[in-house]
This record gives sequence, C-alpha cells and structure tokens, in this order.
Amino acid sequence: MTLKLEPDEQELLEGWLRAHGTPQQVVKRCRIVLLAHQGHADVEIAEELGLNRHTCRLWRERFIREGLEGLWEVTEGRGRKPQAGLAQRIVEATVSSKPAGQTHWSTRTMAKAQGVDASTVCRIWQEHGLQPHRQETFKVSRDPQFVPKLLDVVGVYLNPPQNAVVLCVDEKTQIQALDRTQPGLPMKRGRCGTWT
Repeated sequence: MTLKLEPDEQELLEGWLRAHGTPQQVVKRCRIVLLAHQGHADVEIAEELGLNRHTCRLWRERFIREGLEGLWEVTEGRGRKPQAGLAQRIVEATVSSKPAGQTHWSTRTMAKAQGVDASTVCRIWQEHGLQPHRQETFKVSRDPQFVPKLLDVVGVYLNPPQNAVVLCVDEKTQIQALDRTQPGLPMKRGRCGTWT
C-alpha cells in the first residue's frame, strides 16, 4: 500500500518527532508513516525501528484510514487487570484479622498474604480510606482516686518542691505491645482502629 503525505502533514509529523512532550508510542508511529512516505517497505521499516512488520503495516493502514488523529489513539494495553473480589478480600482481611505476631497489617505483609503487589494493596487501602498503621489510643483509669493522683503528678510538674528531681517515664517507641488490656474497636472507613 503506497502512502503519500501532504506537505503540511509531513511538517506536522516531523514537528511531533522533535517535540519533547510527544509520547514515545506516537513518535514510533510518526516514524513508521514518514518512512513509508519515503517509499520504504514494512519489512525495512520494521528492521530500522526494531519493530514487528505487522505493527508497521497496522499503523500505515490506520494512517491511510484515519489520518493524523489515528496516530494518537490509545491502544488497549496490558495495564491493570481487575480481579473480581480482590478489593473486598483485602478490605475484609484488613479490618477483621491481624498477621501472626504483629499488631497490624503493612502493605507488604498484606500483599504477601493475598498474592498481589504492595502497590495494589496501597491503592485499595487508599480507595477505602483504610490506614491500619494508625491507631488512636487513650485509656482512662477506673481508679476512684484517679483525679487526686493526677493532680498530684501534674502539681509536681507545675510547681516542683525545692531541690526536687522530676523524672518522666513514657512508653518506648518502636516496640509494639502484643497484649492489650481490653479489645479495641475495629477500623472503619475514615476512622482508625482503637486499642488500649
């Protein structure tokens, strides 16, 4: 099939080749059309561009049928293939279970458990507003003397006696407590799980 370009079409194709913003798949299509215009056969074009000759024929024919617009068409690609029920399984596992020996799921542990990529887990968690690594904690003592004791402790900080040494002991960061004093509330969309 012979392919002849109008001068303005040839100029536009060459401009697309030079433009930095032209997608590489469109650049290859432009090269196919320009080489075909110069009289090269599909086999020669394929060899020069490192493509399959059928690909060269496809884009030559598409240009003849559809013109310049046909070169910009987005073709069906590999892309993400949705798996039925995958998101539901991941969300269900995230809110209803925990990995053995850990307090919460990470994207990597969930990905390994579900047999998918970590980025897939991350995307699903974002879509459903889940953040298993975030926990809200607060524990109110049931001790009837809690308020007087609290005032004594705060008083030492606010108005320490002369020559007093005030020490504060806080929980150790980066260490996860595996046993809790009571069950926490489960995680929901837009709300962190809780534990004490």
